[in-house]
Amino acid sequence: MGRVPSLLRRVGVTSVLLAVLTAAGCTGTAERPAAPATPGAASPSAAPAPAGDPAARAAALVATLGDEDLVGQVLMPYAYGSSATDVSAGSAQGNKALAGVATPAEMIAKYRLGGLILVGFSADDPTSGNQETTNVDNPKQVHGLTTGLRAAAGKLPAGTAPFLIGTDQEYGVVTRITDGVTQLPSALAAGAADDPALTEAAWRAAGTELAAMGINLDFAPVADVLATRSTVIGSRSFGADPKRVSAQVGGAVRGLQGAGVAATLKHFPGHGHSSADSHAELPVLTQSRKVLDTGALPPFAAGIDAGAWAVMSAHLDVRAVDPGTPGTFSRKLLTDVLRGQLGFQGVVITDGMNMAPAKRYPPGEAAVRALNAGNDLILMPPNVTQAYDGLLAALRDGSLPRTRLVEAVTRVLTLKFRLADRPTPEMSTLTDDVHDKAARDLAAAAVTVLRGSCTAARVTGPVTVTASGGRERTRAALTEALTAAGVRVVPSGGTVVHLVGYGDGAGDLRADADVTVAMDTPYVLAKATSPTLLATWSSSRVSMVGLAAVLAGKARPTGRAPMPVTGLRAPTCPR
Repeated sequence: MGRVPSLLRRVGVTSVLLAVLTAAGCTGTAERPAAPATPGAASPSAAPAPAGDPAARAAALVATLGDEDLVGQVLMPYAYGSSATDVSAGSAQGNKALAGVATPAEMIAKYRLGGLILVGFSADDPTSGNQETTNVDNPKQVHGLTTGLRAAAGKLPAGTAPFLIGTDQEYGVVTRITDGVTQLPSALAAGAADDPALTEAAWRAAGTELAAMGINLDFAPVADVLATRSTVIGSRSFGADPKRVSAQVGGAVRGLQGAGVAATLKHFPGHGHSSADSHAELPVLTQSRKVLDTGALPPFAAGIDAGAWAVMSAHLDVRAVDPGTPGTFSRKLLTDVLRGQLGFQGVVITDGMNMAPAKRYPPGEAAVRALNAGNDLILMPPNVTQAYDGLLAALRDGSLPRTRLVEAVTRVLTLKFRLADRPTPEMSTLTDDVHDKAARDLAAAAVTVLRGSCTAARVTGPVTVTASGGRERTRAALTEALTAAGVRVVPSGGTVVHLVGYGDGAGDLRADADVTVAMDTPYVLAKATSPTLLATWSSSRVSMVGLAAVLAGKARPTGRAPMPVTGLRAPTCPR
């Protein structure tokens, strides 16, 4: 798809922004009347927003906001606690250290926040380094939490615009809400299935469930091309081919946003082009500009053309664009490349500001630098008070131009009003059979033969399922799925099917395995001696159901390897 859709969006949004900036005083010298001096004080009633175009509604609301409200709208921290107003003593202590208040609701009120991210842990999670706490447990709890957060935000002067509640629901190894929801296979599995329609249907199902729980912003899909042997990106990527990844990204965006949840393309301009982990260090991208333009940027362009409402900037040193400057703080990258070259006019969100590369500056200075570079939303500042105070001081001394802040807030509010009129699905959708089928169809289409014939994947007689250390839950899931598919599973003596997964090495393989199956990235299979090698590209329960169907002979392993594996030449099994 060409750049015409992006151009049309650029013209429309730019016109509104120009009008807003003119009203705000484009020279930056005109001071907007300040909001009440006490950060926690809200106006008696939020200004009514006119019906109609989201950008026009945003412009009207921005014109009513004081300095404190403008600053708060560009902050999206995390908080401690599984409830908005009732938290444990430990969570209260964590919130006081983070923001000087005890509860998430108090944090929203004090800092006039534009949004909040829900955080949590998951198995094999490469992002665990910046997950300081968890506030997701089950759908009912999440729904109660989001209801409380929206109630607190509704009392703010900007409360007529929906509060942004986001999370990292990528599916696969980075999945914040794992229980009681439809689990999709990983992005790499979707890349192996190589059918954007299946991807769109699965992500629409997932988006519907997120919306039912009160989440309206997903930090997904990952648009990174897996150009290196990365352990931080790995199966979070749709694959190594920019063209195939682009098609998958477009499908995921259409699915999520069709369900009323904003999609976020990440990690711009492409974390898959480095094997380093930006949670702990500043990865360096040494590729030429031509390589980046042809190998890293196409999925982001495809996501933008599919209508993505947000892009996440990455903590990457892109030497071909702005050497030595983390991308989060690079105006050349975010304003010149993302806005100018790719034509993106939605919301640019930083990656977590509690990650090592962003913490090279104090929280207030980091927030100002990020906003001046072209970000519109500051995600997970390590200290909310310092970030808020730093932005407010910079606004008033001119180091953060008022026009830049007004532009950012207008974009954030435009996104909110785009989400405003979407109907909220019932919680009963979380048990919808249609959602389950969409996930199963995608997972089944991903199963790939990497060694052996296309028919050798079918097992005969009883099966013994084994797995590398720490994968008992996945082994049990495959055992259950095989039994349901009519295959007899025995503790020993059967055809050995051995599972390996994220981070495993040669020592985790089994020399006597008849079939070795790689979940997530399959690098370890290069050293496997089994006559039959399969890949599911994902360890999700639904992927074990798809694998069981192939082993039982009820489905064909029609997946196409989304990435090369050294020493293995996969056959092409007919679909």
